[in-house]
Amino acid sequence: MPTNHEMVARLAAVINVNLTLAALLFQRGIRTYEEARHFFRPSLEHLHDPFLMKDMDRAVARLDQALRAGERILVYGDYDVDGTTSVALFYGFLKSWWSLPATHFQYYIPDRYAEGYGVSSQGVDWAHQHGFTLIVCLDCGIKSADKVDYAKTLGIDFIICDHHQPDARLPDAAAVLDPKRSDCFYPFDGLSGCGVGFKFLQAHCQQQEIPFEELYPFLDLVVVSIAADIVPMVGENRVLAYFGLQQLNTSPRPGLRALMQIAGCTHFRDISSVVFGLGPRINAAGRVAHAKVAVQLLLADTPGEATAFARQINLNNTSRRDLDAGTTQEALQMIAGDETLLIAKSTVLFKPDWSKGVIGIVASRCIEKYHRPTIILTESQGKAAGSARSVPGFDVYEAIEECADLLEQFGGHMYAAGLSLKLENVPAFRRKFEEVVARRILPEQLTPLIEVDLNLNLAQITPKFYGILQRMSPFGPQNMPPTFVSERVRLQGEARVLKEQHLKLCVFQEGSSVMEAIGFGMAHFYPRLNAEEPFQICYQITENDFRGSKSLQLHLCDIKFGEGG
Repeated sequence: MPTNHEMVARLAAVINVNLTLAALLFQRGIRTYEEARHFFRPSLEHLHDPFLMKDMDRAVARLDQALRAGERILVYGDYDVDGTTSVALFYGFLKSWWSLPATHFQYYIPDRYAEGYGVSSQGVDWAHQHGFTLIVCLDCGIKSADKVDYAKTLGIDFIICDHHQPDARLPDAAAVLDPKRSDCFYPFDGLSGCGVGFKFLQAHCQQQEIPFEELYPFLDLVVVSIAADIVPMVGENRVLAYFGLQQLNTSPRPGLRALMQIAGCTHFRDISSVVFGLGPRINAAGRVAHAKVAVQLLLADTPGEATAFARQINLNNTSRRDLDAGTTQEALQMIAGDETLLIAKSTVLFKPDWSKGVIGIVASRCIEKYHRPTIILTESQGKAAGSARSVPGFDVYEAIEECADLLEQFGGHMYAAGLSLKLENVPAFRRKFEEVVARRILPEQLTPLIEVDLNLNLAQITPKFYGILQRMSPFGPQNMPPTFVSERVRLQGEARVLKEQHLKLCVFQEGSSVMEAIGFGMAHFYPRLNAEEPFQICYQITENDFRGSKSLQLHLCDIKFGEGG
């Protein structure tokens, strides 16, 4: 049995790269020339046959039946980025291809505050009142079996396109598309909700003999969903993100173009810039107002219409930031002022007047400070409603599932979940969730860790090396930007502290040229830096574009002094 080192050497020889690059590819599961070719040259031809997904034939047949019979079809989606892009994708494509009267084809986004997550009785009633007989449900519905049953009594069928973890009992729908179904053997189960919707449309195109190229203009929506929902950047997601970024950067739809202009983004170099540039703004519509405005933006036909919606959403985002900052400050103060919370393995906070629209963001902010599974609860419609976030490696959905006897409703996946419970159950839930987390979590999961790919000599960093690293993008979970460590690094000249406590310095190793490095928020290292003492740096390689002049730069993640320095 060959060792990993031997397999890396073999891969390096087969694809004609150095051992460092071969090791990076090996860590990403690449073993053969064919796998490397697919990795470096993504193609939409690499997408799987959509009919491999369980129930796809039933979904396509039911949609075809509705279109031929002139049934009224309602496209129903969640109020977050994944849900609104899913609705814009499905509604936008069918509207562009089929001549459907407005009365027979509409979309519906539930109100976060009045209806909550998932399929609502109010939404089903609205569909019934307006004569809809088929609801295509995107990015939600997998845990709405009772609502689907209710809809059937009213003569309404469901096609569910979801990517969240199902219950043991699936909804009794005309079709349930979810690659996480235990009886679904689709080759890739990491799709976003919009990704599942895209596969449905891919199958629809095959059945209707519509050229697959007709779906290409909608890839900008798919990449935004992939970025915002933080799904694994491997398999089909990486292919869809690769071509989605191209679409976003060359021919974005008017709504996204207008939002990019307001956000000051002319070009997205990577997925993270989409996450921070577009994601919060699109999400803000549903957090502080109504997410239908986000769909209206994404479906806008003209620049003028798009700009109006983009401005409205940007104002929503400003309000969201204010709410987020105030609530985060309150939450952190609650933790700091409670000795029990400070030593706990989890955080569960409840305050009835917190805005439901920002509690997920606040949970993430608390994790940045305390690095442990966190649930933020507020009061909504007489119940406690909450958002959960987790730390790397810990499945918060499974932990919540162990507390199901105290909950009214819950859903989600490994790192993010939503839940609701009776107000009187909050103290008991807090205790039980802490017990579950304390029993299941590993000590290392409670400490922020930086995953390092390789030890690197600074002399190995060249424009060619960086260029090959960039071809490994798009980056995201399971294909993160390579992170390196260099030892016995020395300071060249004086380090500087910039605004916002950023650290700027120049470093070198014996035999290497001098390289610029920047550490965001790392000014606390400044007093230790001197020309005499070598140190160790952890970093990613980036490109600095200052006034049109491009140069390689080290983006510091950490600095260590003493042993290993």
